[in-house]
Amino acid sequence: MSQTESAPSVHIRAGTVQDAEQLSPFARRVFHATFAADNDPVALGAYMDGAFNVARQREELSHPACTVLLAYVHDALAAWALLRDDVAPPNDSPAPGARPLYLNRFYVDHAWHGRGVARALMTAVHEATRARGHDALWLSTWERNTRAIRFYEREGFAIVGTTWFQLGEELQRDYVLARTLD
Repeated sequence: MSQTESAPSVHIRAGTVQDAEQLSPFARRVFHATFAADNDPVALGAYMDGAFNVARQREELSHPACTVLLAYVHDALAAWALLRDDVAPPNDSPAPGARPLYLNRFYVDHAWHGRGVARALMTAVHEATRARGHDALWLSTWERNTRAIRFYEREGFAIVGTTWFQLGEELQRDYVLARTLD
């Protein structure tokens, strides 16, 4: 962020089923921008078709085990996160805490990278985690997603193991990161 550019005002709220129509193309666009350069376009497209269609977004937005947080800047969607309390960490990558919560998705529009939006959303993630009665967070991210790994480490996460992510024919190694909440 330049010295003349101030941090944006970020408004974060819980997503509702009515947000599915807006979230679906946003999630697809941001995921594509993050991973397209390093992946087979057909496999990436097939994954996004399943993961980010409107019906899937409605399902996640209405599922009792899920919390979706939407971050807005100037009334435009800038980032989103999906928390799930129905997924346990991999057995060989134990997360700290008595009740860890899975941070399944955490994406910021590339236009807002480095401008405080991710930090504001992570603060809201911590608040939502505590509100759901959890004392730790865990996530997985592709080992080649160095920008995300650096961000998570700055936010207090540490690598506790590895897991696998299937994208088309390719099996990709993900780092499992975790942290307790103060």
